[in-house]
Amino acid sequence: MTGPTIGSLRVPGATLRYEVRGQGPLLLLIPGGAGDAASFDGVADDLAAEYTVATYDPRGLSRSALDDPEAEQSVAEHADDAFRLLELLSPDAPARVFGASSGAIVALRLLTAHPERIARVVAHEPPVVEVLPDAAESRALIARVQETFRAQGLMPAMAEFAAGLQKDAGRKGGEGKDGEGKDGVAAGPKAEITLPPQAAARAERTMANLPYFLGRIVPRFMTDAPDVHRLEALSDRLVLAGGQDSRGELPYRAVASLAERLGTELRHFPGGHVGLTTHSAEFGELLRKALRASD
Repeated sequence: MTGPTIGSLRVPGATLRYEVRGQGPLLLLIPGGAGDAASFDGVADDLAAEYTVATYDPRGLSRSALDDPEAEQSVAEHADDAFRLLELLSPDAPARVFGASSGAIVALRLLTAHPERIARVVAHEPPVVEVLPDAAESRALIARVQETFRAQGLMPAMAEFAAGLQKDAGRKGGEGKDGEGKDGVAAGPKAEITLPPQAAARAERTMANLPYFLGRIVPRFMTDAPDVHRLEALSDRLVLAGGQDSRGELPYRAVASLAERLGTELRHFPGGHVGLTTHSAEFGELLRKALRASD
């Protein structure tokens, strides 16, 4: 299969780099955490047999440069970026959207802001912690992470953050069940390995993205409360998903609570929070089924 077509889109305050492959109805894939378009390398080609698949680097991450590198971030602005991509790539027909983690928070905001442009949203473990009854504890975690970042630097703050997402917060250290930290951040190799060039480049970009993710995405996205009443009215085109192996962890608890409040089923995908990476084939097949449910 030939590689994707690469494009760029000017949006207020940034230039987005995006990739398009396949043909059919548009499917926009929104990465989470410190990830970029390459987060979907394991599923994009298979999905492109049925859809025009668009992936992109969110503003400020990897190859999507901000005009002002110190600009504050907001869910609304990131959702507007996604909307502008829909307008560019599917101006005449509603699109399907998948979002992972913080990208799923963006997908939820996109659905509530522009429902006329959306046929279906699949949101995998958006950490919408404001819907939880113990949301104050999550806010305290975010504050501790930011203070650790200021006082001790990036890696101690990442360890604090990853530990806080676990079922036994603070007792397991920063590694997730799938061998990666939360939001697709590598927990650190246990042995010396040599990555293929493409994977090595992806890992290098992810590491370079970490300060921006931790300092400007985490505090703004995880304290952003979704419009539950609006989502309830649009629940017929929304699929909420959690990882089979991440039950009890903070992002899972958040999406499970949102599903309960909306009165919708929580679908389970293979793996944990980063099942998209660790279980690509099975994850992609379930995603196809979830997307077809609107046909």
